[in-house]
Amino acid sequence: MHTRPVLIVVLGPTGVGKTDIALWLAKRLEAEIISADSRQLFKELKIGTSMPSQEQLMAVKHHFIGSHSIFDNYSAGQYEIDAIKILTKIFENQKVALLVGGSMLYIDAVCKGIDNIPNVDEKTRKYWNEIYREKGLEYIQNCLKELDPKHFNEQVDIKNPKRIIHALEICTITGRPFSEIRTGEIAQRNFDIIKIGINLPRQILYNNINVRVDKMIADGLVEEAQTFYPYKELNTLNTVGYKELFEYFEGKISLELAIEHIKRDTRHYAKKQLSWFRRDEQITWFLPDKKNNIVDFLQKKVIFNCSSHSVK
Repeated sequence: MHTRPVLIVVLGPTGVGKTDIALWLAKRLEAEIISADSRQLFKELKIGTSMPSQEQLMAVKHHFIGSHSIFDNYSAGQYEIDAIKILTKIFENQKVALLVGGSMLYIDAVCKGIDNIPNVDEKTRKYWNEIYREKGLEYIQNCLKELDPKHFNEQVDIKNPKRIIHALEICTITGRPFSEIRTGEIAQRNFDIIKIGINLPRQILYNNINVRVDKMIADGLVEEAQTFYPYKELNTLNTVGYKELFEYFEGKISLELAIEHIKRDTRHYAKKQLSWFRRDEQITWFLPDKKNNIVDFLQKKVIFNCSSHSVK
């Protein structure tokens, strides 16, 4: 039997069914859910982030769902601090908690820790965002290549302006390459971690994504995005489901093409998530309809002994 608390991590690509699996487990283990979704964090973005329904939120206690505003500056580093505080409190009375989501940096923040990266001041943040808006992606790519060739060539997703801008911000305020500050040391936690990956065959996953986007549109995603169009320069809105519709509002593409781009970009993101997660040998993978296999796995890990109720 475990003598230390256990954090069960339910992860996987977008559209795979993590929420249903997590709710099913949480109810049986009487566990609380810590969301590791960097977009569901924002209370304004309900439709475009597939935020859990009110019924789901009432069934199990959740953390980090609609807890912040798109106008807040929030980072994976701050999430680590906040999430560990909540887990510490949960583990005072419970032996099991669930971390659920697909945001790679947020999951790593809790499981491995984030390097002690300094906070970025508003002046520096504004400077690099303005440079990006005025001169484009290729220009800031070249800036990072000059300031931190190691990070540019080996670490950062060079097609992701948010990641490039963040690295440039750190280079600016520290006067050092971002890659020197990122030590990669794994933090020591006072709880055990068990990672469960949920995945589907590619075509089924992609079909799920397409269907989900269509449902978002039917539920009012266009109207939701229109509401936030005046704030489109915010980093929190430079995300799939919104940035494509902003192009439609600006007359650059048709609504039909914007919807296709949302589907395409979501599929690309799912592929990126899987590439990231597959590097982690600690993840045990399951199909979403194989709940009995998950039960067997957890019983072998004696997780059910950590709760007053069996997972069955």
